[in-house]
Amino acid sequence: MLRGLTVIGGLAALLIVPLRPEHQLHLLPLLSGVVAYKLLLAALLFAWPPRARAIFLATAGVDLAVVFVLVWFTGGGESHFYLFFYLLVALDAYYFGPGVGMLAAGLSAALLAWANVLETPAIPWAYVVSRSALLGLLGLALGHVAAAERVARARAERLNEELQGVVRHLEAAREELLRAERLATVGRISAKLAHEVNNPISAISLNVDLLGDIVRECQGPPMGEAAELLRGIRTQIQGLAGLTKEYLTFTRLPRPRLEEESLNELVEELLGFVRPAALRQGVTVSGELDPLLPLFPFDHDLIRQALLNLVKNALEALPRGGRVTVATRLDGDWAAVSVSDAGPGVPEAIARRLFEPFFTTKPHGTGLGLAITRQFVEEHGGSLTWTNSPGGGASFAIRLPLKASHHE
Repeated sequence: MLRGLTVIGGLAALLIVPLRPEHQLHLLPLLSGVVAYKLLLAALLFAWPPRARAIFLATAGVDLAVVFVLVWFTGGGESHFYLFFYLLVALDAYYFGPGVGMLAAGLSAALLAWANVLETPAIPWAYVVSRSALLGLLGLALGHVAAAERVARARAERLNEELQGVVRHLEAAREELLRAERLATVGRISAKLAHEVNNPISAISLNVDLLGDIVRECQGPPMGEAAELLRGIRTQIQGLAGLTKEYLTFTRLPRPRLEEESLNELVEELLGFVRPAALRQGVTVSGELDPLLPLFPFDHDLIRQALLNLVKNALEALPRGGRVTVATRLDGDWAAVSVSDAGPGVPEAIARRLFEPFFTTKPHGTGLGLAITRQFVEEHGGSLTWTNSPGGGASFAIRLPLKASHHE
């Protein structure tokens, strides 16, 4: 906009400056050409905004040529419109830096000298040289100032981005701290409730067993009905006991006891344990074991429970006729075991809360299974990740270090 005002304003001044007769014939074509040129420039900038710098650089010479014509038409070296060269040099130096500023100053000095040659009488060349020197100083000085300002602005923007990153990190840490405090509070309440509920459950379970012995010693149809009721009560008690055990496990996470074990043997034993229940559900459970996987230290009970939680989740997600695959693999200095199913996968709406404690989509779930599983794995120095398979289903992968690295 500044360059356009410089050129168009200078040409408009021709309407009030007396021109020589030989130049008056060219005034209207000159004005028309410059207006058309500026309209074309505006159209190019509107069509390709990302290329504005290249467009300005390409048209800098045209602007200098227009100012040259303006100086030539108004007396050559005697024309006061040579001051427009200073404006163009200043704008180019500020926008493009000292290199282009000096180039624009050199071209302006050459055009100024040429205009002085074309018009007679010519002004003393000392004037032309002094004006050219000022053009060079302007291009050099303002170009360096603009370059320094550009570097400072880039540094300020970089610092601002870093500061915003720190602020985002602090906000995330604050949210995580608040969440941890809430979970700690819920955990303490859960532990208290689980402890208080566990004692009466044990007493009720013992009394149910005694009643069962009494019922078995009695005969008659009523006793058969009583025995059926006792079985239902015992099933409900076992479910409550499992819930309290899960809450207590989460709040009192056991430390891993590392011993040299075979992950392949653990997976084979686990598959044998869950296969009968899977067959009743109509689901196939299979294993793919890497024979190169060596013995390495891990807590057999904790990793077995972690894998069992993943397999149970996979079975619950599958319809009849589905398939669950448990695979082991040697991955450099790590042992990897994955549990994959061909179910619907993990919906995007719940993916970000998948490992959040107490979050569950199951009607009677506690929301602690995956949270406990991840804690067991991380206590070994490993990681638990998941992905949705392209063909459908989800895959949960555990990576464990072959060398002991659990948290002390």
